Amino acid sequence: MLFLSRAMFAFAASVLMLLSLGMVLHGLYQPIAAIFGSEDYGSTALLSAVGYVIIAIAVFDVAKFLIEEEVMHGREKRSASEVRRSLTKFISTVAIAVFLEALVTVFRVSTERVAEMLYPTLLLVAGTGLVLGLGFYQRLSAAVERQVEAHDMAEKHAERQVPR
Repeated sequence: MLFLSRAMFAFAASVLMLLSLGMVLHGLYQPIAAIFGSEDYGSTALLSAVGYVIIAIAVFDVAKFLIEEEVMHGREKRSASEVRRSLTKFISTVAIAVFLEALVTVFRVSTERVAEMLYPTLLLVAGTGLVLGLGFYQRLSAAVERQVEAHDMAEKHAERQVPR
């Protein structure tokens, strides 16, 4: 069953990586088509390309996360600090992608349709919420880790003190 689980995660990660590559290629195609096309929407195509590449990086990082955490390491027992670091890395990548997409969308919308700034503003709020939530999680989990480690050390010390 473990092999099947790892194989499915590997397959899903491979599909995500291919989709990520497709998004990068599509992002590169748009400005090239705008340059050689008859329409004059070069700056819009460039901003769209940046958006596609940013999303592709986030998708690729999710795929990399799946490979590192589920395929390579499997479901072996890990310490709370390893899980916290792994989750922090993942959420940080998502937050960065959200902020970058919000920035690109702000530039795209502000040049043409200022009245539609609600969406990029909500993206910025969502990114801020992600970072604040991550910070709150880090604070709570680090405090719990210290308590658990202190408790474990006390138990080990007590075991050494008891004569057998």
